[in-house]
Amino acid sequence: MTNQKKDDKIREEYKARQNRQIVAIAVVMFLMLLAAVLYKRPDLLGAFSGRTLFGLQTISISAFLGFTAYNWRCPSCDKHLGSNVHRQRCGKCGTRLQ
Repeated sequence: MTNQKKDDKIREEYKARQNRQIVAIAVVMFLMLLAAVLYKRPDLLGAFSGRTLFGLQTISISAFLGFTAYNWRCPSCDKHLGSNVHRQRCGKCGTRLQ
């Protein structure tokens, strides 16, 4: 495989991982806000106990952290990319990502 094709494939894989990460962030934020609203306004969808809502938040955050550990890695060296969702280069191997 030529270098250009390899670089294009890395960028394509990074874009897919980035999109999945952004969707995961949006889903977890929605679930956190939903749990907070349901706690303050229990009349919306029926009564939920505080423990149930806390459990929902705990499971959501744990699932997000697990997904991030799996998904948010450099397509080239497989090292964690850190907290910046819009990286230009991998901090470990220097591969151009965008």
